[in-house]
Amino acid sequence: MKLGRIGVQGPDGNVARLVLVLPEEGRVIDLKKAKRLALHSGGATQEAANRLAEALFPQSMSAAIALGDTFLQAARSVDAERRDEASIDIGSVSWLPASDPSVVRDGLTFIGHIKGFHEKIGHAPTPSLLKVPGYFKGTPHTVIAHEAEVPWPGYIEHMDYELELGYVIGRRGGNLRPENARDYLFGITIFNDFSARDRQAIEMPIQMGPTKCKDFAYGIGPWITTIDEFADLDAIPMEVRVNGETWGKGNSANKLWTVEELIAWSSLGEQLEPGDVIGSGTMGGGSALELGRKLQPGDVVELEVGGIGTLRNRFGQPQPDIWWPEERKPFM
Repeated sequence: MKLGRIGVQGPDGNVARLVLVLPEEGRVIDLKKAKRLALHSGGATQEAANRLAEALFPQSMSAAIALGDTFLQAARSVDAERRDEASIDIGSVSWLPASDPSVVRDGLTFIGHIKGFHEKIGHAPTPSLLKVPGYFKGTPHTVIAHEAEVPWPGYIEHMDYELELGYVIGRRGGNLRPENARDYLFGITIFNDFSARDRQAIEMPIQMGPTKCKDFAYGIGPWITTIDEFADLDAIPMEVRVNGETWGKGNSANKLWTVEELIAWSSLGEQLEPGDVIGSGTMGGGSALELGRKLQPGDVVELEVGGIGTLRNRFGQPQPDIWWPEERKPFM
């Protein structure tokens, strides 16, 4: 199944609705509405049908995933009926981020990108990459959806995209091992790790991880494909286009660390929560930096992943009047 989130205008403003996505039919099905109609036709009162439909399909994808098999079974029942009364034309919907994670994690697993990135910046990869599956944590508050404009803070001169898979966690768990980590994977979405390369070069030597070079935006969408639809996690086709021109093409193979190892490592000493998203790291050739190319305001970036779909975003104009700290005098 393909499951997503859209915004629907109601009497109290814009609210989120979970939807079953049927791209081959050009429509989505409002899961809450479909379940309410089914319950009402089965004899439930309108009030009771509303209560149960809301419990099964809340506004939060993370909250829905936390229901476990109950959520999936309810979604499958909607999929089996595919009620026309709950359908919405796919071209008319306003997308929200496919998940609302408690925290964003982004890994570094593709060998091609590790080599290509370090060749461009003129540094050899650290041997630590061979010791543990590296990742960083970002804010969930700047996650953006399919078709959303990418904010361009005025302090950024060298903007970049990064073509990644987003592993969506399905169960709470900590201290996992690779042999059972797959059981905690709900599905896969597309993840665009937007990057300010000029600011990244300043931040990373501080050795405290990325901050302003990453946290202005993370693209997650357009929807989630449940994990049962992927036969081989190392054979997923991936492509990036800028203004309609293909800039990178490959697949999910050639990783230094497996999906299961990345999930297990992320869980050590802490809890993964339902709906959390872990970026796979960038596919080799999946960033403009590796190609020696640069992006401009107004450029449209499309990340296409087999079995999921296409995450499309346009870069906005640089935001003016952004404060930036004044460099201090040396103290050593």
